Amino acid sequence: MAKTHPLGFRIEPDIKEALTVAAKEDHRSVSSLVELIIAKWLRENGYLAGQPHRSLRPALDA
Repeated sequence: MAKTHPLGFRIEPDIKEALTVAAKEDHRSVSSLVELIIAKWLRENGYLAGQPHRSLRPALDA
């Protein structure tokens, strides 16, 4: 198994509560759910797994 790297950040209490509920309903840890959400966003926006890159600022790329 590959080593993982810690990442700490602050979030609003309502987001933390929603993550906790969603993680529990999906039978996973909050950390696992956050990693899944981040990876999905990165794939959808072309930053992970060979997807084409899409700028975060498409209006400026035109």
